[in-house]
Amino acid sequence: MQNSNIEKIKTWFVLSRPPFHTVGILPFVLGTLLAYKINSAFSVEIFLLGVIAVILIMLSTYHLGEYFDYREDEISQRLYKSNFAGGSGVIPAGTMPRSVALWTGIISFLLAGIIGVILQFVLKTGPYTLLLGCLGAFPGFFYSTKPVRLVQRGFGEIFIGFCYGWLPIASAYYIQTGAIHPVIHWMAIPIGLTIFNVILLNEFPDYEADKATDKKNLLYRIGKRNGNFLYIAFCLMASVAVIASPFFGITFKIVYFYLPVLIISLFVVVMMLRGKYEDKKMLEKLCGLNIAVNLGTSLVYILVYI
Repeated sequence: MQNSNIEKIKTWFVLSRPPFHTVGILPFVLGTLLAYKINSAFSVEIFLLGVIAVILIMLSTYHLGEYFDYREDEISQRLYKSNFAGGSGVIPAGTMPRSVALWTGIISFLLAGIIGVILQFVLKTGPYTLLLGCLGAFPGFFYSTKPVRLVQRGFGEIFIGFCYGWLPIASAYYIQTGAIHPVIHWMAIPIGLTIFNVILLNEFPDYEADKATDKKNLLYRIGKRNGNFLYIAFCLMASVAVIASPFFGITFKIVYFYLPVLIISLFVVVMMLRGKYEDKKMLEKLCGLNIAVNLGTSLVYILVYI
C-alpha cells in the first residue's frame, strides 16, 4: 500500500513537471523584489497567494496540454523521447487516466481565479489585479485547449513570451504597490525573448510528431531552417538587451553577472549555426542549456537587486 502511494506521488510529480514552474516563479520573485527595493513594499501574504496563483495557472496549462496534446505526445514519445518536449509521458505510458489531466487542469484554473478575487477584493491589491491574472490564466488555459488551441495558431509562442516575460514581473510588482515601474518593461524584453526561445527550441524534438498530427505551431509553419534563424536572432537580441540594461537605469554590475549566461547562450547559438539541432543527443543538451539561459537571465536581474 505504501509503495502504491509513493508511485502515485511520483506520477503526479512527473505529470505536474515542477522543474518547469521555475520559468514563471523566478520572474514573479523578480517583480516582488523590485517592489521591495524601489517602493519598500512587501506583504508576505500577498506574495504567497500570488506565487500559488502562478503555480496553479502553470499547472492548468501543463495538465490541459497533457490532455489535448495526447496524440502528438504519444508519437513523440515513440519517435524521440525527450525530457523537454513531448509532454511528461505519463498519459501515453498509461500510468494515469487521461481524464485526470483534464479535470485537474480545470480545477487549477478555477482555484487561481478564486485567489485573484481574494487578492483584489479582500487584500485590496488594486483594480487591475484580476485583469493581469486573466492575461496569464486565459492564454494558459487555451494554449492547448480546443477549439481555441493557441499552440497551433502560429502565435502561441508569442503569448508564452508575454505570459512568462512581462506579465509575472509586472503582476508581482503591481499587487505589492498598485503600480508598474517603467524598468519592468526593459527587463521583460530579454526574459520574454528567452522563454519564447525555450518553447521554439523544444518544438524541434516534436517536429515529426507535430507534422504527423497536423499541429501547426510556429516551427511547423516556418520549418526548421527558418526556425533556427529565428532562434539565433532572438538569442542575440536578448543578450544585447541585458548588456544594454545600464542605459535604462540598471546598475552596470549586471554585465558581470550575465557573463556566464552569455557564454552558454553563445555556445547554443554556435551549435545551432552548425546544424546540431539535427543531432538528437546534442539537441537534448541544447534544450537543457536553453532553459538555463532563460532562468539565468531572470536570476541575474534578481542578483542585481539583492
